[in-house]
Amino acid sequence: MGRELRPRKSRQSYASLFVEEDENGAGPSVPKATFDEDGDSESDFTPAEAEAAASEDEEITDADLLDEQEGAIPLDTNEREGSFASSTSTAPAGRVKGKSSSKKPTEKKSASVTAPGVSRPQNRQMYSLPTPSVHHRHKAIPIFHHIGPVERLVHPPRPFAANETVPTNNYTTDDDVIARLNKAWGYNVGPGPLWELLEDRGWYKEALIPDEGQEKEENRRPRVYQDVVLQSFSVLDPADAAPYLPKGDSSEDMSQTSPLSCYLGPFAKQTLVQMNMFDSLPISQFIPESKSHVFNAGGPVWGLDWCPIHPFDRPHCSFRQYLAIAPFSSTSYSPTVGKKAARPSYACIQIWSLGPSRKGGEGNAAATDGDDEHGEMRCEMILCVESGPAFELKWCPLPSHDLLSASPSDSQKRKLGLLGGTFEDGSVSIYAVPYPADLRSTGDDPASPVFVRLFEPLVRIELEETFCWSFDWANSEVIAVGCTNGVIAVYDVGRILKAPQGSNQDILPTHYIPVHQSAIRAISWVRAPPSSMSGETLTNEDPTIIASGGYDGMECLTDIRELSGNFMNRTRDVINIIPYSPYAGGPVTIDRDNIVKLYSVSPSMLGRGHMLIEPMGPVWCASPSDYHPQLAVGSADGCCSTTNMLRSTRRGGSVPFLTHKIYQLDYSRSAKTFRMLERFLPQEMPDRSS
Repeated sequence: MGRELRPRKSRQSYASLFVEEDENGAGPSVPKATFDEDGDSESDFTPAEAEAAASEDEEITDADLLDEQEGAIPLDTNEREGSFASSTSTAPAGRVKGKSSSKKPTEKKSASVTAPGVSRPQNRQMYSLPTPSVHHRHKAIPIFHHIGPVERLVHPPRPFAANETVPTNNYTTDDDVIARLNKAWGYNVGPGPLWELLEDRGWYKEALIPDEGQEKEENRRPRVYQDVVLQSFSVLDPADAAPYLPKGDSSEDMSQTSPLSCYLGPFAKQTLVQMNMFDSLPISQFIPESKSHVFNAGGPVWGLDWCPIHPFDRPHCSFRQYLAIAPFSSTSYSPTVGKKAARPSYACIQIWSLGPSRKGGEGNAAATDGDDEHGEMRCEMILCVESGPAFELKWCPLPSHDLLSASPSDSQKRKLGLLGGTFEDGSVSIYAVPYPADLRSTGDDPASPVFVRLFEPLVRIELEETFCWSFDWANSEVIAVGCTNGVIAVYDVGRILKAPQGSNQDILPTHYIPVHQSAIRAISWVRAPPSSMSGETLTNEDPTIIASGGYDGMECLTDIRELSGNFMNRTRDVINIIPYSPYAGGPVTIDRDNIVKLYSVSPSMLGRGHMLIEPMGPVWCASPSDYHPQLAVGSADGCCSTTNMLRSTRRGGSVPFLTHKIYQLDYSRSAKTFRMLERFLPQEMPDRSS
């Protein structure tokens, strides 16, 4: 007798009990969900594709209608979902009895709405972070709400002159203003920001609160470390400084360094230009409307940063801006992660200036009136260090220079600021940089740089068991260091800099937190004040959240009060960037296929992000701003691109997702020449789901 199989019978679904009414007749506050028990499958959790598409269209349409209402845009995505689920009217479905074949087709259509929270998706990349909605629409939610009016420009900004400002309400006055300005910024499709909406969104605990309550730049970003003086240094001759400068692949002499060949100008009308080390050239010679400059640092550059200048001292330096450059020792130099170099290891840091033309002297009329819009780029000073080449350079974020209005003395020179960096010897070093104008003699050539040897840094942080690979300033006193063993170390350098000089030995971190499984390549502070247990904002305290990315592909958010990291995302690539943007309310980092994504740290959007730009190569650097939501990205394909981080994420909206390629640099290995291309048309990004 053959074996008989058990006949298949329909069983009671436990999911249907979730929407069953109780004995008193009190049912759920949302429509009941019905499930189709198919005779071929016993699974009760197989939604129809047509129904899912209809639900998605209704949700997106409802969200678009909410965006059109002025002053009624909710900032919390969860609130929007709850109102949608409760406002949808559907006829209640009765309890399913009997076999599935007896069900009517009309009853199946009534199961288009499910209970809130039941169908929340489980994404393996989100880990333990909450997921608001599978069809969420990313909104930039400010992390910190400023108090009081702020400055706003009256006229278009001039680079080398004083700009007129007027006090107005700030970006975070109330929720209606936030919604309106976010929508206004989203309509910007140009390569740069809208100067009418520029506003300082940065926060530092050192900010001063004036009596009249008006926030000005000199109060938000005050001068710090006025008591710190320059340490011993010496001015070198060009021959003595030659070992510190970048060299060619086969040359050991500075004079034998081969010039750089590059084609500049419009496409099909380019001119071959030879540029030696420290040479600069304005692009306006080839493209009249261009305001950019190109210069030769002599080697591959891995670190650069602009020096902050106090508003009161800008007229005394002719509104000149200073840029720190860290080149490698040669074009063939390749750094080894985690391998410390023995001191002395000769390298240099270059200080370049962008300012008005000096054709008429230092105090010419162009510098005062701001008529010179192109200006000139010039190498002012070469800092000769013995810590090896720098992998990352960052100035103290607040002005740390001396009063430029005061005349320098013969015994004590003025300082330009405090410059920190990670170096090949495995250390984080902070140097006091001299003011270049104080080191020039009367007969010196203004076109040639001044060579200065710095003997010892003000602060040198070293860890015996690991290599300091990346770092970031929280403010003028606290820094975070990313190490090659996956540890984040936090140091209070303000206490060290304010102590008597020479007492910076045996510096211990305040926090030592293992976060990653490999070297930490990028690290940044989420510059927002912490909150007390009662919800009060502590603006006089240091920030506590650190965003980091490593060679393990992990992107983490770490609260130093918890001593553990939370994984935000994981990708099969090296995380080279993770800067924080106060306008976007979160860090900017990368995802699969070199995609640049923005992730929010707001509780309602935590762990969710949307794509900003998709370069054709690995992303090496990205820089947001405290004054506008534009993002600049540099990638290994030789392109520098910009995009708007606050553009609308509406699917099928009227505003295109545009990215602007500022320039593209190509290299011919056979001819050993570069080619710089400009004047690219905007590119529209594909409308992808997050």
